[in-house]
Amino acid sequence: MGRDILERQSREGWGAKVIERLAHDLRTAFPDMKGFSRANLMYTRAFAEAWPEQAIVQQPVGQLPWGHNLVLLSKLKNAEQRLAYAQRAIEHGWSRSILEMQIETRFLEREGKAVTNFVQRIPPPGTDLARQSLKDPYLFDFLRLGKDADEREIESGLVQHITRFLLELGAGFAFVGRQVHVEVGGDDFFIDLLFYHLKLRCYVVIELKADKFKPEHLGQLSFYLTVMDAQVKNEHDNPTIGLLLCKSKNKVVAEYALREKNQPMGIAEYKLLESLPAELQTGLPSIEQIERELGALPDEPDTEND
Repeated sequence: MGRDILERQSREGWGAKVIERLAHDLRTAFPDMKGFSRANLMYTRAFAEAWPEQAIVQQPVGQLPWGHNLVLLSKLKNAEQRLAYAQRAIEHGWSRSILEMQIETRFLEREGKAVTNFVQRIPPPGTDLARQSLKDPYLFDFLRLGKDADEREIESGLVQHITRFLLELGAGFAFVGRQVHVEVGGDDFFIDLLFYHLKLRCYVVIELKADKFKPEHLGQLSFYLTVMDAQVKNEHDNPTIGLLLCKSKNKVVAEYALREKNQPMGIAEYKLLESLPAELQTGLPSIEQIERELGALPDEPDTEND
């Protein structure tokens, strides 16, 4: 139908009111059917114009519901971006509202942007997958915390809203625990957040710093990676990956700090108050609604960080 509209407008011109006449004719011919409004026909025209190649229509955008395609058409102007988000929506089963949120927060544009040493420390083919698994910056708007929130407040908020946090981390992350206890030489230590990545087949240690990145921050993270590899991971797991999340960073300093580290690590920023458009905020379910549907995570003991 979209191609037919384009062909008619090409022959008759815009002044012929092709869409208005077609909408009237369709409603007259099919009075019991909906979807023949001028706006919907404009979208079918836009869809045909955006995807002139039949192969692309069949795969992957043709696998998405019409509502998803409307989001792609209205939110993105670039065909390459539309195709990338369509492929990811199919791969991860994003709902229409989740797809819209991921576009608004520039999910794919942030993917793989963390400063890492993965090229030197993770052998192929896992290098690219590991790099794509981290992004920069991470957006923690859902915490509703001010910019001066400390590490414990952020950590507690992320666990309380674990469903939304996992969505922001991306596909493959499974939550293991918060303030995970490890013992070394009789001394107690506590890892801020521990995950397991199902595709990379390795543990991921996340450490939070509520200030600007400093090279010495990697010392604690490196220690935790050593402990995890020595005490927790089994023979089938790949070496543990570390992610340091900080309020801000100097990219050059971060690159230098990672250069001599022998363990796979990444450094990324987080943002607490990255505002979303009003129409998106009202269109998405609240975190409380999501948690009620999936079941709230039980509270964990609040153990002091070493």
